[in-house]
Amino acid sequence: MSDEGYFGPDSLFWQVNQEMFSLFGGARALLMQAAHPLVSAGARQTSFYARDPWKRLIRTVQLQLIIAYGSKEEADATADRVNKLHETINGIDPVTGLRYDGLDLDLLLWVHATLEESTLMFYEKTVRALSPAERQEYHEQNLISAELILLPRDHVPPTYPELREYIDGVVKGTDLLLTDVALDVFDLMRGGPVPWTVKPVWKFIAFAARGTLPPELQDLYNVTWDDRRQKLLDANLAGLRRIRPILPDRARTVRPAAWARRRLAGENIDLIAKAREARRQL
Repeated sequence: MSDEGYFGPDSLFWQVNQEMFSLFGGARALLMQAAHPLVSAGARQTSFYARDPWKRLIRTVQLQLIIAYGSKEEADATADRVNKLHETINGIDPVTGLRYDGLDLDLLLWVHATLEESTLMFYEKTVRALSPAERQEYHEQNLISAELILLPRDHVPPTYPELREYIDGVVKGTDLLLTDVALDVFDLMRGGPVPWTVKPVWKFIAFAARGTLPPELQDLYNVTWDDRRQKLLDANLAGLRRIRPILPDRARTVRPAAWARRRLAGENIDLIAKAREARRQL
């Protein structure tokens, strides 16, 4: 039998991350991550945002998907490449004057936590509600992802409610800041260049990302939001939840999950190579 990887089809981690609409949370997470000046400083050093803000989102999502659906060897290799890149990212942030490091555990936690919360948020809004026990199950499975990117599980809040409290504390604290990098990411959300394959749905994804930000971050980004926009967003998300069961599988399941199922059925599929090819086509 083929290697199921770290999770497998029966895991909640597999089931949540295979949903296309769960990926919409990646845009929200990116806005939250970019609001941390030391995360932005590392991104500025790699020039991902300056050359193409879209690349950061794609790389973050693909890392999550290969960890979820790749073999253990593929997940380890992908995480190792990311970790080696993080080893080269360090310096003094010109905005705050503080030191940043790609392997700083607090920065890794912020990136990890915002992606987990955003993924679960969009899953629940577009697929189904999760019980507290299921949220905790997903949270505990996601600790494997954390360890793969060198974030020890004892540095992550042990329960999902505590993870939410941690995020709330950062959002209400004084660490977040509107920098040039954060503005670049926000410009992408307002209609910056995105691949043609994504353009039909990008306007809504960006709208949903802005609308689901915590109020403090909406203020930071100067997002105009009101009851009319909130009702429109709620109606659209509820609509996605209603139509999802009748959509064809290719429209609601991410390709890495489909590739993984084919591999488990006996096909010889290199998930990393397929992900690389898909990225070139964007």
